[in-house]
Amino acid sequence: MGAYINVGNAGFRQALNTRYVDKTGMISIINETIETNRKLTCISRPRRFGKSYAAQMLCAYYDCSCDSHDLFEGLEIARSESYEEHLNKYNVIYLDMTFIKPYCDSYRRLVDFSQEKISEEIHRYHSDVEIKGELPATLLNLVKSTGHKVIMIIDEWDAPVREEPQIERTYLEFLRSLFKSSVSTAQIFAAVYMTGILPIKKDGSQSAISDFEEYSMVEAGKFSEYVGFTEAEVRALCDEYNCDFNEMKRWYDGYEMKKTGAIYNPNSVMKAIYNEEFSSYWTETSAATSLMSFIGKEYSGMSKTVAELIAGVDVKVDTFGFANDLTTFRGRDDVLTLLIHLGYLSYNSGKETARIPNEEVRREFARAVRHLDNAETINRLKESDKLFMDTIEMNEEAVAAAIEKVHSEEMVPLHYNTEESLRTVIKLAYYTYKDNYLQWEELPSGIGYADIVYLPKKDSRYPVLVIELKWNSSAEGAIAQIKKRRYPESLINFGGDIYLIGISYDKDSKEKKHFCRIEKIDRALTTDGME
Repeated sequence: MGAYINVGNAGFRQALNTRYVDKTGMISIINETIETNRKLTCISRPRRFGKSYAAQMLCAYYDCSCDSHDLFEGLEIARSESYEEHLNKYNVIYLDMTFIKPYCDSYRRLVDFSQEKISEEIHRYHSDVEIKGELPATLLNLVKSTGHKVIMIIDEWDAPVREEPQIERTYLEFLRSLFKSSVSTAQIFAAVYMTGILPIKKDGSQSAISDFEEYSMVEAGKFSEYVGFTEAEVRALCDEYNCDFNEMKRWYDGYEMKKTGAIYNPNSVMKAIYNEEFSSYWTETSAATSLMSFIGKEYSGMSKTVAELIAGVDVKVDTFGFANDLTTFRGRDDVLTLLIHLGYLSYNSGKETARIPNEEVRREFARAVRHLDNAETINRLKESDKLFMDTIEMNEEAVAAAIEKVHSEEMVPLHYNTEESLRTVIKLAYYTYKDNYLQWEELPSGIGYADIVYLPKKDSRYPVLVIELKWNSSAEGAIAQIKKRRYPESLINFGGDIYLIGISYDKDSKEKKHFCRIEKIDRALTTDGME
């Protein structure tokens, strides 16, 4: 077994020795592509979403130098009709681009290094194979000599493009030379599987390797359930390890796949289980170190969009035309599309909107935005921080003025008075809530649902904030509705004071002046005392 050709099944065996969530059903999808015109597959996912686990699984399954029956028996793939047909039947070439970086002068010798090492190993283990100058010719000789076609697996294919842009053209030409020729794809490769964070790099308006079938965070297609953990899988894990499923969902859910529904970050879920603690396990890599620089770009509408995202508002995004790199940006939409591919945002393909997926990623945004050198963002932060203090200090006039300012600046006349717009106004005004609060929309409370509730974080001395914004009703009327529908009822035992904030305005008046009323409910107050 070599380091690049027929690496064996040790990597997958080690994965099985830990708590493994069965994702072997993905193999049957790849099996369907073998020896077809769809044999070239590229999967792009964020870091820590199991790309390398999948690559090791495929190596173990296809590698003809080992017998992996004992690893796959009892797993989903063993029930597939194609299981025995392809198990351990191919020469597997495995390139982990992040592994080889130190050995090829930080990718500057990537092409020569890759060809040399693969050719050396072929000669070492198959001395009768004639080594040619070009890798495709050598691989063709390997197939003729062994009788086994090649399945090539390239893990983190885009790392060289992301980290050493100057070698991009040479690298893409190398890939093109391997996979564009009808001779190589028909006579050498049974299938090719590439993983990356970014989709395939585009040359102008065309893909540099146009024959690959691509599946990404924007459109995962039939690979949707293999992007991460499904909700059913996470529920089963929580039951097994006695974890709070609702907290797991709040921290690590939020990636929506059209065919599958909710998808969770697998690395974070498993770390929360092993560490018995819900926390942010989103650590940095070269592809994800610059959230601050991305959201700090001064494109039109970018600062407002960041505020909307942190506030929990879904934002429209046009993902078409993104160049699939970390440097080519035409504007706000390209930045948002990159953040979708990096996993910082989730994407709803039906609505064409993006949002921060969960508590873990929201914390990264909150940290980053505090360090932005952007005057508009700094002003938004200061205004939101001041609004929280004015609310807690029960400065009703200041609160009304702040809400009125956000309402007039952010809402177009057509949507000024809709219920959803009013909820958005509250979220945008209080968008720095992340420092001290958890935000809940339509929290089931008493009779009905409270519009927006801010619950202070554990051990916080801040009060609960229950906010209602109404038109053509007095601020006192908004407070009365909160009481009548008994919104605070489920919050009495939360551990702190409860503030009821009613905000109103006359939708028919030219000024649309806003008014505020704030009442404090002592935590010792009984439910009967609210009536």
